[in-house]
Amino acid sequence: MRGMQSAHKDRDELMTRKQAKPKDRLTQKQEAFCLNYVKLNNATEAAVQAGYSPRSAALIACENIKKHNVAARIAELRQKAEDATIMDVKERKQRLTEIARAKLTDFMEMGKDGSWVNIGPESQYPGAVQEIHSRTEYDDDSDKSTVHTSVKLHDPMKAIDLLNKMDGIYKPEGAQVNIDNRRVEINVISPEARQLTEAILLGARTEKT
Repeated sequence: MRGMQSAHKDRDELMTRKQAKPKDRLTQKQEAFCLNYVKLNNATEAAVQAGYSPRSAALIACENIKKHNVAARIAELRQKAEDATIMDVKERKQRLTEIARAKLTDFMEMGKDGSWVNIGPESQYPGAVQEIHSRTEYDDDSDKSTVHTSVKLHDPMKAIDLLNKMDGIYKPEGAQVNIDNRRVEINVISPEARQLTEAILLGARTEKT
């Protein structure tokens, strides 16, 4: 009896060790392969860059891609790369705030001979610029030229409107329904919602009669 218990115990310990072994862990070369594959989008070249022999790189690359843990890692890296290129909520709000705050005078400098447009990486709100047009005019009697530049900014009011919507400042249009255990309150805001509410109430009265 004790022998059977000992055998069961040894078997359970062996199973525990097998389950604890990280089967999905990648080797250093497999991790390098995944990183290079996402960057190069070429399996064979990724295998070579990861340190595999050029002679067997194509075969190893094909085998790696078929492995579940390698495919999962590649998908994870691609998702991270995609997430990094998409604006999150904070970045979107920053861009809209940039548009809302910008003024044309932020891009103009005054000098002795007049004013000129100055737009570049050092500008305070470069993301607010929608269009830039420039033309050069020459004098009829000389070779002197004059450069005319016009700048159009994005609509700041639309930016403010979008920021308000993102922050939930505006109340939703239509009918707002507040329900508790004792009564139902319907606050009608728009004419369309009023007509719909009246139609529903009329239908309820008709069913009762």
